[in-house]
Amino acid sequence: MGATLRSMFEQTAAKYPNKEGLVDLRLGTRWTFQEWDVEVNRLANALKTSGVGKGDKVSTILFNTAEFATALFACTKLGAIFNPINFRLTSKEIEFILKDAAPKVVLFEKAVADRVEPLIPVLSDVELWSIDQHDLAYAVHYYDQLIDAPIVRPSCDLDETDPYAIMYTSGTTGLPKGVVHSHRDMIDQSLIIAACLQLNPEDRGLTTAPIFHCAELHCAFFPRVMIGSTNVLLHHFDAPSVIETIKQEQITTLFAAPTMWNMMLQEDFSQEDFQTLRKGLYGGAPMAPALTLRLHEAIGVQLLQAYGMTEMGPAITALMEDEQVSKAGSAGRALLNHEIRVVRTNEHGPSEPEAICKPGERGEIIVRGPSMMEGYYNRPEATEEALYKGWYHTGDIGSLDDEGYLWVSDRVKDMIISGGENIYSREVEDTLFDHPLVLDAAVIGEPDEIWGERVVAFIVKQDESLNEQTLDEFCTSSNRLARYKRPRRYEFVDELPRNASGKLQKFKLRENFNLVSE
Repeated sequence: MGATLRSMFEQTAAKYPNKEGLVDLRLGTRWTFQEWDVEVNRLANALKTSGVGKGDKVSTILFNTAEFATALFACTKLGAIFNPINFRLTSKEIEFILKDAAPKVVLFEKAVADRVEPLIPVLSDVELWSIDQHDLAYAVHYYDQLIDAPIVRPSCDLDETDPYAIMYTSGTTGLPKGVVHSHRDMIDQSLIIAACLQLNPEDRGLTTAPIFHCAELHCAFFPRVMIGSTNVLLHHFDAPSVIETIKQEQITTLFAAPTMWNMMLQEDFSQEDFQTLRKGLYGGAPMAPALTLRLHEAIGVQLLQAYGMTEMGPAITALMEDEQVSKAGSAGRALLNHEIRVVRTNEHGPSEPEAICKPGERGEIIVRGPSMMEGYYNRPEATEEALYKGWYHTGDIGSLDDEGYLWVSDRVKDMIISGGENIYSREVEDTLFDHPLVLDAAVIGEPDEIWGERVVAFIVKQDESLNEQTLDEFCTSSNRLARYKRPRRYEFVDELPRNASGKLQKFKLRENFNLVSE
């Protein structure tokens, strides 16, 4: 049978029955672990009445809510497969996932109702539950379903190898794929991250990044449940609200993508605001060394970076708090029981793991570890290619130094080749981030008749005084960038397209500016 997310949750509830387990600031609800367990049992029995059993899927299109957290563990009580969907997606994108996953029940909230309602004609076999609207003709109300539901724990023959969730990739390059993770995957991931963060039952963690994404769910929320820490839910990210909540709820740990940390830095706060905050986790996207240093100086919180992707659970490496300055820009070293190789890429198929790069030599990053996905849902060919010879091929370019630290340079598809020279966008972006008036930056290649490609930079600026000439002089001065690496064109934009985990969606930049993909 082995350890499952159900057993993890129930063991914590038994060990800390009267300890505050879940706080939903939107509802003003505060549950002890025992009260939360009762609510989970109630929902599990309500779902069972609606025909949900082992192997069936339950989808959610929710922000950070108690209903999300409760539905997740209710699924573990039934052996059902949880399918959290990005609340930022369009109706068409949601339709694709629902058709692929084929859930029996979908939970949603008012904020996304305008995208759910157009799908009614194609959801004839799906039961829709609204968590906050009573007057919808096409949906039942979540809490009405719970009124007569018993609170006894439903029985279920659950194994650690059973699938716990289908989590759809964030779609940085096109249509998402459903990543299947087992219960055991998440037990291992939670144990490793809890140890890295040195979590204890007295910790109070803030969930402000989207909980549907594995970075928040698997690297922050689950580890806190496992250890018996309190989870405080903020419905959605808002920098002033996060700062206020840290003070009011005496938050000690939180996860935030680099863009979120950057937005908090733009607020007027003192170090006193963060006197309880001891651990700050970041990931989902690279953090420019300049931003790392600003955070270190401004907040005084111990930072820890995790690098990974949905397919790996997600975390593969960690850059610990005492390495943030000395190894700024690195993704850290492999987590416990994880292996990393950097291999020479093969344009005609998966890289051969035997073609291992030397320290400092760039190649494709391939990894394996205990939280690696079972595969892509309904995608056997894609699974076989991604897990070639038992290693997950990340599609990231990077290198390992002689101390085993990983340095991520770029995505394979985002590398720019100009005049026969390889240009790694991360290096150019980090340089641009060094300018104090640059809030956000991304570079891509555009076709050039002479050089093949040239660098284009997209900039979100802090002050209107920042212009193309200023940035070009900045990149030129002090030999910051070789001439061939410098942007040949700048586009100033209000914001960059990012997915929920903070990853740049460069394909959208290419689409929006009619640039041919490399």
